[in-house]
Amino acid sequence: MTHEEKRAWIRLVVSVVAYAAYAVIIAGRAGGRPLAEVPYEAALLWSVGGAVAASILAEIVMAMVNPRASRVRDVRDREIARFGDHVGQAFVAIGAIAAMLMAMAGWERFWIANAVYLCFVVSAVLGGFAKVAAYRRSMPEW
Repeated sequence: MTHEEKRAWIRLVVSVVAYAAYAVIIAGRAGGRPLAEVPYEAALLWSVGGAVAASILAEIVMAMVNPRASRVRDVRDREIARFGDHVGQAFVAIGAIAAMLMAMAGWERFWIANAVYLCFVVSAVLGGFAKVAAYRRSMPEW
């Protein structure tokens, strides 16, 4: 497994775990009341910040274990990274459009923020899956 594939796995797993933890925390806070009334801001920020910090820490540890591998990045790695980013980018745009439409319709901020966060997570997960699949199989031919 290449260094870049390991990075894709790290980001994929961290994204899923962070969002799952956030969802469990918010669901636990609801206690039968509507979700839009649950204080979510701090949990969302901690979830995003924790995911970023965990990814960075895991990548640093991985680079320390095998320092030579972290410096090797060839054309295939760059193509796979670009491919994965393109796959995931669609959901960033979908999240932005959804947030804009929700805001124009007067939805609660809770739903807008959570739609954006969910689309970021879906983007990271699908982009990560695309990268891992490209490493495991091959790049798709268009």
